[in-house]
Amino acid sequence: MKKTPAQKPTLSPRPPVVVIMGHIDHGKSTLLGYIKKINITDKEAGGITQHLGAYEVAHHGEAGKAQTITFLDTPGHEAFSGIRSRGVQVADIAILVVSAEDGVKKQTLEALKCITESNTPYIVAMTKIDKPGANIERTKQALAENEIYIEGYGGTVPAVPVSAITGEGIPALLDMIVLMAELEGLTADASAETHGVVLEATLDKRKGVSATLIVKEGTLKTQMFTVIDCAVSPIRMLENAQGKTVPEATISMPVKVIGLSTMPSAGAPFRAFATKKEADKYNEGCVCQVNTSRDISATDDSKILIPLVIKADAGGSLEAIQSEFKKIADRQIKDSPVIVKIVHAGIGEVSENDIKTASSTAGTLILGFNVKTDPKAQSAQERLGIKVESFTIIYKLVEYLEGVILARTPKVQIEEVTGKAKILRVFSKNKDRQILGGKVQEGSITLGGDVIILRRDAEIGRGKIKELQQQKVRAEEVALGYEFGAMIESKIEIAVGDKIESYRTITK
Repeated sequence: MKKTPAQKPTLSPRPPVVVIMGHIDHGKSTLLGYIKKINITDKEAGGITQHLGAYEVAHHGEAGKAQTITFLDTPGHEAFSGIRSRGVQVADIAILVVSAEDGVKKQTLEALKCITESNTPYIVAMTKIDKPGANIERTKQALAENEIYIEGYGGTVPAVPVSAITGEGIPALLDMIVLMAELEGLTADASAETHGVVLEATLDKRKGVSATLIVKEGTLKTQMFTVIDCAVSPIRMLENAQGKTVPEATISMPVKVIGLSTMPSAGAPFRAFATKKEADKYNEGCVCQVNTSRDISATDDSKILIPLVIKADAGGSLEAIQSEFKKIADRQIKDSPVIVKIVHAGIGEVSENDIKTASSTAGTLILGFNVKTDPKAQSAQERLGIKVESFTIIYKLVEYLEGVILARTPKVQIEEVTGKAKILRVFSKNKDRQILGGKVQEGSITLGGDVIILRRDAEIGRGKIKELQQQKVRAEEVALGYEFGAMIESKIEIAVGDKIESYRTITK
């Protein structure tokens, strides 16, 4: 009896998924905004994209045929490196934006590292060519100096000069994306088991937990069941990139799934099944660790603890904040008597429970990122005297925390040596005042300065310079290598051969 051959996959070309990466202000969002004919930059705090968005556009090439392209817009701030890495892992093609006005920056190279480590083919978009200070040739040279070898400069990486203000070069950029997609031979099976990746997750008071997904293979439909992070959820509603309800999402299409049973982690893979039974079967044996609270430092009884409650609007934002705080915590463990520790972290509005958590430990800070405080929490906040600080830009949040750490760090007085001199002569002594001659061996000696008196390099007392002369002329300061005469006030009798160190007391 012959075995029925396994059904061959039906592969067909699919739209490319493109990620835009680069320095914080080199025009990523403005470029994407022009492509979409919607300026999203105005919607972002400080003009900085702080979420991973996904958008579909239709490009009509020279042949007139419409080609769908899915764009991912990734944050440029260094705190969002995890989101950027996920964007590259999902993408088929990357666009590395480099300002023709500013050239290659640190974050340009950081973005390039993400691209090259994932072996993602990429195009360089030289932006802001409409600016008076733009210099395309200088930018190409800067790229080569940083080992980014574009076509015409010893390499094979395509480079396209563009302006997101005038639109110059953008059709050529889109043509290049379509050409690269054809060369990569991007295909998928629309009838295969549906799977993809979670780009971002949010919590809405009315809609509940929702997540932006991108379909890598198969077709995602309402009434199906997803498995994400070992949690099974029915798909009740799907929204496309324009916020419109759709019955299904096809390959390379970004879509928002509304009403998930749990908060998924950004970057998590998902599977979708026609029935709950199939989803439950796939989910059997799944081992998953989900933790909304994360300690970022060990406690130490000898150190001052600053407990933190963090609330953010989305999983990617929370991840970025935790990453930044870990950097701060690592520095504090080594160099400071202060430790910061996240005692609770979550997504959504600041709740009454968050206020109660903060009130249980003195000195706890509640920091919110792009979230509000709900009415019950506001009432508890006023009653318990808990302060909630809200931010819309991550580096402002980090600056605030660093300021709190500085304010809570105990002040230490340190004696800083400013000069050293050797005593050559003792002219006279009258009670606690002695007239001496000496020579400056290090730094300088200053009128009115405090001094440490050393004998055989051991401290024997302290004093103060009441008068100072150089070549019998009153001086405010005597520099290295010069001799001086001085009246020093001290209870210790200073002898020839002793040394004095001038110092100042500073507070750190």
